[in-house]
Amino acid sequence: MSWVNESVPQEFVLLGFSDRPWLELPLFVVFLVSYILTILGNMTIILVSHLDPKLHTPMYFFLTNLSLLDLCYTTSTVPQMLVNICSTRKVISYGGCVAQLFIFLALGSTECLLLAVMSFDRFVAICRPLRYSVIMHHGLCLQLATASWVSGFSNSVLQSTWTLQMPLCGHREVDHFFCEVPALLKLSCADTTANEAELFFISVLFLLIPVTLILISYAFIVQAVLRMRSAEGRRKAFGTCGSHLIVVTLFYGTAIYMYLQPPSPSSKDRGKMVSLFYGIITPMLNPLIYTLRNKEVKGAFKRLISRAYLIKK
Repeated sequence: MSWVNESVPQEFVLLGFSDRPWLELPLFVVFLVSYILTILGNMTIILVSHLDPKLHTPMYFFLTNLSLLDLCYTTSTVPQMLVNICSTRKVISYGGCVAQLFIFLALGSTECLLLAVMSFDRFVAICRPLRYSVIMHHGLCLQLATASWVSGFSNSVLQSTWTLQMPLCGHREVDHFFCEVPALLKLSCADTTANEAELFFISVLFLLIPVTLILISYAFIVQAVLRMRSAEGRRKAFGTCGSHLIVVTLFYGTAIYMYLQPPSPSSKDRGKMVSLFYGIITPMLNPLIYTLRNKEVKGAFKRLISRAYLIKK
């Protein structure tokens, strides 16, 4: 193992789009604005869901988990990216790269499962409304959320370990904005076929299977909604489920493109942009999608603002 350890660099160079310096200022502005909106939007959802008793339901419990996840998800990469864009030395320490790889992968895997859990919650709410409170009791919600987090972090331990065991032979230029499995595998001077096969298999487990279950649950949801006699009920159901479907499409679509397509030199820049989409843009859009299309969240936010105003007076 000594030759592997000797090949480990003390720091990595994150190339990003350093070959296109004219892109750095626009990217810095986009990353900074997206990060600020992500922090504000997700913090708002967490606070509103916690402070308003009417939102103490399974749906908002899972939405709070998603918002917390997105906060940590973007914080694991964006601050370092902003620093590197402003610096001439676009580096990250080996320890920092390992931490970034582990956290980003763990939270991304957790989100894959959490979105599937949220679709199950919507399935029970719409297709089994009379038994909803019995089925989606507090204990089950905690178990589902815990299982998502534990499975996501367990997957990250496995994939991070497999990736970091590959010999680098002194290679330290990562052709990416942050440390991610596909980009680090390209640095290895050994055969990565087995690692790529493992990555593909795990991506199927965490991407294709959850998205298939989501599509099946929504097929039943659509059937149930179309049978509703109340136009208001149909509108509310489609509004709530529509928000979730938009988030699912944005996240899974870009992640599947990144992790399940065969490697191609011609698509490396496209891959960088796609990873920025599910790593930065989607977490920013999640709170906007859930609040702009959700009357309950908007109503709860107005009630909190009114309460704060009355207390101040």
